[in-house]
Amino acid sequence: MGSRDTVTPSFRVLGDSLPDDNSLPAFMVSTSRGFLPRMDPIVSLPAEFDPLESVLQRMPIKTADGSPGLLAESKLGDAVHNELPNLTSAMDRYKDNLPLMNALYRDYSFLASAYLLEPCHERFVKGEPYGLGRQTLPSNVAEPIARCAEICGFKPFMEYAGSYALFNYRLENPAVGLEYSNIRLIRAFEHGLDPTSSEAGFVLVHIDMVKNTGPLVAGTMQCFETVASGVGEAGRGDFNSGMADMLSSMKRINGVMETMWAKSRPTEYTSFRTFIFGITSQSMFPDGVVYEGLYDNKPQSFRGESGANDSIIPLMDNFLQIPMPKTPLTEILQDFREYRPSNHKAFLQYARERSLGLGVKGYALVGERGCDAELLRQSRCLWLEMLNQVRDFRWRHWCFAREYILKRTSHPTATGGSPIVTWLPNQLQAVLAEMEAVYEDAGGREGLGEKAADIMEAAMRQRDTLTKEVDKYCNERGVSQ
Repeated sequence: MGSRDTVTPSFRVLGDSLPDDNSLPAFMVSTSRGFLPRMDPIVSLPAEFDPLESVLQRMPIKTADGSPGLLAESKLGDAVHNELPNLTSAMDRYKDNLPLMNALYRDYSFLASAYLLEPCHERFVKGEPYGLGRQTLPSNVAEPIARCAEICGFKPFMEYAGSYALFNYRLENPAVGLEYSNIRLIRAFEHGLDPTSSEAGFVLVHIDMVKNTGPLVAGTMQCFETVASGVGEAGRGDFNSGMADMLSSMKRINGVMETMWAKSRPTEYTSFRTFIFGITSQSMFPDGVVYEGLYDNKPQSFRGESGANDSIIPLMDNFLQIPMPKTPLTEILQDFREYRPSNHKAFLQYARERSLGLGVKGYALVGERGCDAELLRQSRCLWLEMLNQVRDFRWRHWCFAREYILKRTSHPTATGGSPIVTWLPNQLQAVLAEMEAVYEDAGGREGLGEKAADIMEAAMRQRDTLTKEVDKYCNERGVSQ
């Protein structure tokens, strides 16, 4: 039997993440570190950037020594205007050191968000509406962030991977490694330099999740390679083994996600959330933001930081070929997927094309002539279980939105600019519909057994609960579905 390839089969997924190679981007997909950066993030900047470092260390509401920072006293804007030179020319000396450029991108994006949203925070702590943020980013911040974003392949505004979360940790003791208790934030807005704070917990749980993505990537590639090999049904055992690795990885990720409740308190989220809003579809920036001296001084709009920028669930969506409804909400989902490292974007596109081109879904659920009935049943069960893990992830995300945001604020949009009530259910309902279709096509309880039946019973109960909750919040807020 010949190869099933109908798309270009090559994509460079690293085994060795090459942590000492400064010529490669900080983010490259690997089987060892998954979607984490290739190396632990750079903490200390070269001496030329001491003025930036000084402002950033004094910026948080509570600084590293526990004293009030610039944001606590509404003095960050003055510090940016009076103390910070334009360091773009210094940045160009390091343009070939891509991990260092990523660190500079992280630091300037923290400063840009804090500067633009400082007035909104002032109003928030007084119990007032957010009002308007600063509508212009001064050139001493705008030019450096645009420069390092261009070199690193990011948008010139805060992103989840390259800035706020995945390139924003250090190890307290390098010998201990990526244990949760050993991870600290490099930059923070509120109290995040205290590892027990809700801000720290919010970010560190995401890092703790993503550290489990190496096997997810490896299992994905094993499945592709097995189907592409041309051995047909003789490779189904290896295919199932790859899916089993992906499933185990997703279970660990969902297990870590559940710890968010204990490590980041819902009642405290909205206080630091002010600083991670984007500048698209937000009342604080009705016309976007002018980057002084750039883009012909025309206002720019960027979605900015959001957990939706993570690459875990997009990989699963693409591998499993989950159909999404053709709605404006799905268009927002696609837009979010532009806000991640270039290598991640390329890998996710590759995964989508590879899964479709190889007919991975048909191989898993239909099989080929002469297939072993039991191995095919195992494939179908694993596929349904992986869909169930995507459902579980998206359900938890909805629960977080409900408890951390919907019950705490009437602001209608999430940090990335998506509608807060209807956007997450759009994707979750699509997964539930796909689970139901796969289950029925595979023969239901008779074809897949009791475990699959239990999964589907729980999923359908959840669908009813979701419908009631979305109806409730839409009615309360006057939102159309």
